[in-house]
Amino acid sequence: MKIWQINNMCYNLGMDKNFKTRFVVGLSMFMVALVGLYTFDGMPFRVIYALFVIVAGMELMSFFRRRRSFNNTILAILEFGFLYCSILFVAQVDVVQFWYVILGVPGYDIFAYLFGKLWGGKIIKKSRPFPRISKNKTWEGTCLGLVMAMGMVTILMVMRGSFASEWFYLLCGPLALIGDLFESYLKRRFGVKDSNEIVIKYPAFKGLEALVGGSEGHGGFLDRVDSTAFATTILLIISSLG
Repeated sequence: MKIWQINNMCYNLGMDKNFKTRFVVGLSMFMVALVGLYTFDGMPFRVIYALFVIVAGMELMSFFRRRRSFNNTILAILEFGFLYCSILFVAQVDVVQFWYVILGVPGYDIFAYLFGKLWGGKIIKKSRPFPRISKNKTWEGTCLGLVMAMGMVTILMVMRGSFASEWFYLLCGPLALIGDLFESYLKRRFGVKDSNEIVIKYPAFKGLEALVGGSEGHGGFLDRVDSTAFATTILLIISSLG
């Protein structure tokens, strides 16, 4: 496909230059993660993910310093707990189990965004599912994103023959949605539009903004791991109970 065709496709979907930057950076990060996941028993990937989460934690700490209160303290502790548990989860699962998470969590985010851009407001025109927390989400994008995420995870489970023992990974999509909504609520509570607003204020982190595709209207490290952190925390709890 020629470059001008890609540009036209992006324009027709309502995707600006920032989206194209995010797509290229996201694809590059995915390739790096893929290499890290399949070399040295996945240790490079686990280390990179842990560093990623540490920077996300620094962003969260900056949130807290803006508006300190008892309720905000509880919310920050919860989010720190999700981030910590996500590191524990990544440290102990095998490659296929992490593919469940990749297909279910980032998979949901991607398809929810694409379907929302394509059909958002065209089928269900009068309302949004979460107007007070995340006003840009649409019923079409949310529902179809969940269907695609659960469908992809189901296919991989059937191929592996592990549906009976790993059925709870079907929750990745719904958990991704809840985690994203929780982080959106967090940002509203702390008066932050995008988490990269925190990162770019520190000279040492200016270069890191490009790493996550950060720019106006696009978040930083915490926005990249919010859904994954919540989803993997719940998955870790379920697998521990089982």
